[in-house]
Amino acid sequence: MASKPGFLTDWPWKPLGSFKWVILTPWIAHSTYSFITKDQNERDIGYFLIFPYMMLRMLHDQAWITLSRHRTSKGKSRILDKGIEFEQVDRESNWDDQILLNGLLFYIGYMLVPEGSHLPIWKTDGVIITTLLHAGPVEFLYYWLHRALHHHFLYSRYHSHHHSSIVTEPITSVIHPFAEHIAYFVLFAIPLYTTVITRTASIASFAGYLAYIDFMNNMGHCNFEFIPTTLFSFFPFLKFLIYTPSFHSLHHTQFRTNYSLFMPIYDYVYGTMDKSSDKTYEMSLKREEGSVDVVHLTHLTTPESIYYLRLGFSSLASTPQSSKWYLYLLWPLTLWTSLMTWFYGKTFVLERNNFKMLNLQSWVIPRFHVQYFFKWQREALNKLIEEAILEAELRGVKVLTLGLLNQGDKLNKLGEIYIKSYPQLKIKIVDGSSLVVAIVLNNIPKETTQVLLSGKLTKISYAIVSALCERGTKVRYIITLIFAIILLL
Repeated sequence: MASKPGFLTDWPWKPLGSFKWVILTPWIAHSTYSFITKDQNERDIGYFLIFPYMMLRMLHDQAWITLSRHRTSKGKSRILDKGIEFEQVDRESNWDDQILLNGLLFYIGYMLVPEGSHLPIWKTDGVIITTLLHAGPVEFLYYWLHRALHHHFLYSRYHSHHHSSIVTEPITSVIHPFAEHIAYFVLFAIPLYTTVITRTASIASFAGYLAYIDFMNNMGHCNFEFIPTTLFSFFPFLKFLIYTPSFHSLHHTQFRTNYSLFMPIYDYVYGTMDKSSDKTYEMSLKREEGSVDVVHLTHLTTPESIYYLRLGFSSLASTPQSSKWYLYLLWPLTLWTSLMTWFYGKTFVLERNNFKMLNLQSWVIPRFHVQYFFKWQREALNKLIEEAILEAELRGVKVLTLGLLNQGDKLNKLGEIYIKSYPQLKIKIVDGSSLVVAIVLNNIPKETTQVLLSGKLTKISYAIVSALCERGTKVRYIITLIFAIILLL
C-alpha cells in the first residue's frame, strides 16, 4: 500500500477475493457459445481467444516466477543479494489483477469498437505500425509519466506501493494501484487502437505486443542477469533499445535514475541514466553461486506437491496442508511432470535461507513418497542422494542433512553407506535424529557429571547416551511404572 493511498488505489473487485474472475463469466460464455454455434465464416476467433490468451499470459508469468526463484536461490548472476520478506509476498499475491483488467477492457473494447471484430491472423503493416508506435509515443510518454509518478505528491499516493519492493520478483512489475494501471493501459492502447481504426490490426499484432510487454516486464524485475555482453559488443546500438534486469534493478534501489520503460534511450537523452548501470550489469553477470554451509536434502511427497513448493504457487505454499479443487483440472500437467521427474529428474535447489553468518539451502530429490517403498527404486534413489552429497562436497558444504525418507534405514542405513563408500569426505552427513541429538547435547552443560534419563529407549536416546558416555558423563536410566507394566505384559 502507498504511504498516503490516493483516489482509485484499491481494485474495484477486491471484495470478491478469489472469486474476482467471475466478472468475466458473461463474456466467456457468450464468446464460447458464439464460436460453437455460428458457421465457420461467421466465427470471430479473436473474440473467442481473449480468455484463453489471458490464461496463457498467467502461465507465462508463473514460468518467470519459477525461473526467477530458482536462479536467485542458487545465487548465480543475482543482482541484489537480499532476501524477500513475507510481507512482500503477500502484497504481490494479486498479480493477476492486471491480466483480469486487460481481459475486461478487451471485452468492453470489442463491444464498443466495431473495427476490432473479426481480425485477421496476420497483417504485416499492423505489426510494423505497432512496433514504431511503441518505440516512439509509448516509450516517450511513459518516461515522462514515470518521472511524474516520482514527484512526492503522486509518489506518496500511488507509485510508492510499487517501490515497496526493493528486491524485485517478475510479478513486482504489475504491482501498482488501480489508477496507475489505468494510465498504463491508456499508453499501451495507443498502438492497439491505432491499428484497429486503420484496419491494420491482427491477432498476431495484439498477441505479440502483449507478449512483448509481459516478457520485458518480467525480465526487468527478475533480479538475475542473463543477457550476455556479446550481444551489446556485436550490436552496440541495442544498449539504447533494450534494458537489462540490472538496469531496472538500479531504479528500485536508487529511485531517481533509469526511468525508461524498456528502451533506455530516453534516460541517455535526458541525463537520468545511472552512472553505475554498466558496472552493475557486468558484476551481476560475473557473480558466482554463493557459498553454502548447510544443505537440507528433501524430496517430493505427492504428485501435486510440486505446486506447493516455493518455486510453484505462493498461495499453495502458504497453506501446505490444504487441497484445492482446481488442482484436479491440472492432472494432465501433473501426470506429465511426474513422468518427467521419474525418468529425467535431477536434484535441484529449492530455496536459500541466511541466518546471521550461516547460509543454508534446501535441495530436492525429484522423487515422490510412494517411490521410496519400492525395492527396485532404492538403487536409483541412492544414486541421486549420492550425487547430491558429492556435489555438496565439491561446493564446500560443511553439513548435509538427510530429510524425511532420504534417511531410511533400509534405504541407506541412515546415511552410513555413503560414509563407508567415501571415507575421505569432509562433509558431515546427518539425519533428523542426529540433529535432535546435537540439540540435546548442546543444551546439557559440559560440566555436568551425571544425567538421569527416563521413558522409552529409542534410537535417539541410545545416541544421546553414547555421546554422553564418550564425554565422560555418567548416565542413569529409570523405567517408569507404566513402561515397566508394558514390558511385563
